[in-house]
Amino acid sequence: MAETQQPQQEPRNKEGNREGRGREGQRPHGDRREGGGRGDDRRGDRGDRGGDRGRFEGPPEIDLDKLISDPLYLDNQAHSVVSRMRDMDSGTRSQLRRLYNAVRRAVRAPENERQQQFVMLRARLAYTIARHSLRSLDSLERLLLQVTRKNEAKGYERFRDLFEAIVAYNE
Repeated sequence: MAETQQPQQEPRNKEGNREGRGREGQRPHGDRREGGGRGDDRRGDRGDRGGDRGRFEGPPEIDLDKLISDPLYLDNQAHSVVSRMRDMDSGTRSQLRRLYNAVRRAVRAPENERQQQFVMLRARLAYTIARHSLRSLDSLERLLLQVTRKNEAKGYERFRDLFEAIVAYNE
């Protein structure tokens, strides 16, 4: 008796789909083949749609103690943030000014409310970074967390000074 040759089938995974393919022959999510189709996932860590912007590995965190004690360090950090902004982000002036005004209001808040104001400011900064793909401001968000945890007037003032310098150098 002659055996009939059956076509080779692709191996299947637990769900019964062919290996390497999703439902109905689609590529799995995140498959980065040419063509930029639906499976092309280029979002950064927070889901922004800024291409490679989310993959930027910035310089080390800004040191709060140095920021408080060394005015030249503050100036260098402001230049560094503005330089990254020009390389990575666009249309940031109005967002920066709004945030800077919120920083000024938080610094002027009564001492018993100041920490809460800065906690909310950090949330607002995180939202603005995510909404407008301002990945270059991530180091400011981390610094703001340090400042809020320390809860010292000098730290709040230096954060305001740094933000003021960033706004000035970005003009």
